[in-house]
Amino acid sequence: MTAHSPAGGTDPAAPPFATLPPLTSARLAELAPRIKEAWLRHPVLVFHACRLTPQDLVAFGALFGAPVPVPPQEGVVDTAGLPPEIMIVSNIVENGRNVGHLGGGELSWHTDMCYVPEPAVASALYAVEVPQGQGDTWFLDMTAVHDSLPAPLRGRIATLSCKHDDSRTAAGDLRHGRGPVADVTTSSGAVHPLVRVRPETGRKALYLGRRLNAYVPGLPLTESDALLDELWTYCDDPALAWAHRWRPGDLVVWDNRAVMHRRDALPDGARRLMHRIQAR
Repeated sequence: MTAHSPAGGTDPAAPPFATLPPLTSARLAELAPRIKEAWLRHPVLVFHACRLTPQDLVAFGALFGAPVPVPPQEGVVDTAGLPPEIMIVSNIVENGRNVGHLGGGELSWHTDMCYVPEPAVASALYAVEVPQGQGDTWFLDMTAVHDSLPAPLRGRIATLSCKHDDSRTAAGDLRHGRGPVADVTTSSGAVHPLVRVRPETGRKALYLGRRLNAYVPGLPLTESDALLDELWTYCDDPALAWAHRWRPGDLVVWDNRAVMHRRDALPDGARRLMHRIQAR
């Protein structure tokens, strides 16, 4: 992992990420207590050179909560044999059909499942096939972002919430059967506080989710947009972000309450296939 500890950090005594020993089917139960202990101190855990089946990945996700079944995966080639909690994330196209979801374009900063009433606490990606040195995943320490806000701004948002649009994917594509949002003040989506507390540490994190079609209920639209635009500017500090450069067999799990993530675009012809599990 190419990384550094952002200033502030999610836990003053520890950096926001940690690298743990490789996982295999045989070692998953053995390492479970160590994984859970590390999870209390670090919102991002990295495992290299893992050898895991999809069933192992579901068991891994269960360490952090209840694994979440994936909605119907419209348009993908074949999910036969996969547990219902595993989503295929891939840019590969075979015989004119997508092998997985989210393609190969750049994904901007976002938080998984922010648009549902009970978001995922943990998201994990397992690298099945990745191009060397391409398609990095970046993480942003949202506790450090919250702590970097001027005190008056922190005070202003302490009691405010944000509505998170549910019409589009993280790639910006309309979900199956949905149309464009005409009015963000009345559109559908879950409402969550702008400030979330990680109960294991008691520390606060800014919870922005995604910028597209977001709205702060109770504010005029122009005021909501201005406030959200201002908050997003504090996410531009490169000192608070770090990148993971993928290798086959890598497994990365992160806390959606405390970090956002994004993905670099993949060049044409680069093949990438990941398995994703989420737990809440």
